[in-house]
Amino acid sequence: MKDNAATPAAGAAVSETLARYAAGFDGARIPERVRECARLLMLDSIGIALASHGYDFSRRALAAIAELDGGGDSVVIGSPLRLDPRNAALANGVLVHGLDYDDTHARGVIHATASVLPTVLALAARDNRSGADMVAAYVLGMEVATRLGAVAKGGFHQVGFHPTGLIGAFGCTLAAGWLLGLDAAQMVDAQGIALSVAAGSLEFLNDGAWNKRMHPGWAANAGITSATFGKHGYTGTRLAYEGRFGLYASHLGATGYDLELATADLGELWEVERVSVKPLPACHFTHASVDAAVRLHAQGVRAEQVRRVTVLVPAEVVKTVCEPEAAKRKPANSYEAQFSIPYLVGTALCKGRLTLDDLEEAALRDPAVLALAAVTDYRHDPASGFPRHYSGEVIVELKDGRTLREREAVNRGAEDRPLTAGDIRAKFRDNALRQVAEARAESIERCVLGLEQGWARDLADQLGQA
Repeated sequence: MKDNAATPAAGAAVSETLARYAAGFDGARIPERVRECARLLMLDSIGIALASHGYDFSRRALAAIAELDGGGDSVVIGSPLRLDPRNAALANGVLVHGLDYDDTHARGVIHATASVLPTVLALAARDNRSGADMVAAYVLGMEVATRLGAVAKGGFHQVGFHPTGLIGAFGCTLAAGWLLGLDAAQMVDAQGIALSVAAGSLEFLNDGAWNKRMHPGWAANAGITSATFGKHGYTGTRLAYEGRFGLYASHLGATGYDLELATADLGELWEVERVSVKPLPACHFTHASVDAAVRLHAQGVRAEQVRRVTVLVPAEVVKTVCEPEAAKRKPANSYEAQFSIPYLVGTALCKGRLTLDDLEEAALRDPAVLALAAVTDYRHDPASGFPRHYSGEVIVELKDGRTLREREAVNRGAEDRPLTAGDIRAKFRDNALRQVAEARAESIERCVLGLEQGWARDLADQLGQA
């Protein structure tokens, strides 16, 4: 039985070390606790994908993808639509990520499942692979993507790149390569090709545009493309990561990243176990502050009592959830609201909650919430544990002169404050039942959690229904 651990050879490029790891990856050596975690992460994302069908962005995305499609039998989660594998992966990535409710790897600052799951679902179902193979490919893609994201140490967001799309393409490339049977040399080529097709800009933050929703699906599409080119002997660059114009130098410049993190503890420590499931439907950077605001509401704080609100956030997240200030205080649409500290904290203070319903267009015009958002400022959190934790603190100055504060040093759902399996299953049901009957939700849950006793195509058949 092969050992999944990978030690970099002297003088080896990062792509070569990752290629050897991927080509020799043995799913049977993944610990059961890791495989269970993987199945739960898949279940969480499938529930979100089902819920996404209730929103306009999904209808428009599926209409566009269907128009571009050349025909195929790969499934779209929660839909009778059948597409070719790359377009199905694109569609499913949009559905998983579109509500910004999907999981996050904190150190990598990446939503890796949103790209890796669509990749392995499309290929494993097409080629009638076992459910165990699908889980193994998923774990492989996650282990690669999360480490490559961690290399940047949060730097991609600071210069306007979205690692979910940019880095996701490389994890998808190796997951797809493993399912397609690529050898190590072909895996190196495939990663080099991915360097030219990986993308993801954060410009959407300035106007609430929908670009980000398609990033993980595009990464899945790019990964399948790159792996298939590699399979057929198309030569890709060897220094995809550390080259003069490689991934990190071209996107981050000369310093500020640690390439050793790309291959650290491969096969020994499992990053899948460090992935955080979101308890709230908003950017993960906001969760601690929202939960702190919910606790203040529970203590009796009401909107009409508040004179000013100050939120302490990690300095590294300011560009994402606090700026530009005018737009954050009055978001133009639900997607912009999901990245707005003033709106989300105002909602939590007003209502004592944050749900998908609080992101509907009508909710965005709630005068009490907007009044709170208008008096909400931010400061850098001097005690931040970013990127291990996405901390937050809410300080409320009341009109009667009192000051109340609540701090969330470790955000709920973080790797050392994880949601339970029961929490994740309950979240799945809450999301799935927005679109499907209870009996069907239960059937999907059984199929996903029992995936390794079945076949990927059986899961696809379960998911590919309206």
